[in-house]
Amino acid sequence: MIRSACPPCIHLVTPDPAAGQRIARLVDALGIGFRAWWGPDALLTGLDPETTGALIVEVSAAGPELAMLDRLAPRGIDLPVIVLARQATVDLCRRAFKAGAREFLSMSSLRDGLPGILRKMVGQHVLERQRQQRARHARSLYARLSEREREVLGLLVEGLTNKEIARALAVSPRTVEVHRARLAAKLETDSLAQLVRQYAGLVDEDDGRPALVCGQAWGDPLAPAPRRPVWSCLECYPCPLSSCFSAPSPSLPAWSMRWWGAAA
Repeated sequence: MIRSACPPCIHLVTPDPAAGQRIARLVDALGIGFRAWWGPDALLTGLDPETTGALIVEVSAAGPELAMLDRLAPRGIDLPVIVLARQATVDLCRRAFKAGAREFLSMSSLRDGLPGILRKMVGQHVLERQRQQRARHARSLYARLSEREREVLGLLVEGLTNKEIARALAVSPRTVEVHRARLAAKLETDSLAQLVRQYAGLVDEDDGRPALVCGQAWGDPLAPAPRRPVWSCLECYPCPLSSCFSAPSPSLPAWSMRWWGAAA
């Protein structure tokens, strides 16, 4: 089962307690958790990378606090960042987005702009974290499959029916049905559509699965059917047009050459 994520929380990095209290009141009205950090080092040391929510970084006019954004990813912190400027300038805005910020706000627009931005950011981050968690869970389940089960799954994803899979793998349709039941149980899926939606990407990543053509069993491929020769009209019967009887084709088989001589 997928472990439930921690409740979302808004994290604020600021040296100003008054600004922290002001932002805390806005966040509290949204019903989201809040925590203030009084410096970048404290946040980077004490923040759990698994937390969801958003990060607000208050910066001065010179913007030295932006250097902290480069230290987030190496520590596995993927919180969306809002840069809060005491003195907003175009240059500071450009530097903030270049450093990886998602939003840029001035202190003057805090009350009107921050609540809506936080709602959107937190919702998107929670959904993205859930998607990542489901993907990790699906990958762990896929790793438990046997080689034969991966073969059957790959052919199901390609759209083959039970009979086509049975022929391709040189097994009975009943055996394919047993493998499908085991796949549904192991991969925790209730339908073929869910199976394809959740595991088609992992099947494509599985380079160890050889390409398979329907009608060929792995390890014992069927010989290709011989192609029938295609003859021209002169090689099978005389053409009713008189111009066709002027000379036999040099590519005629022996029996056709004998017929031509008899007809002549």
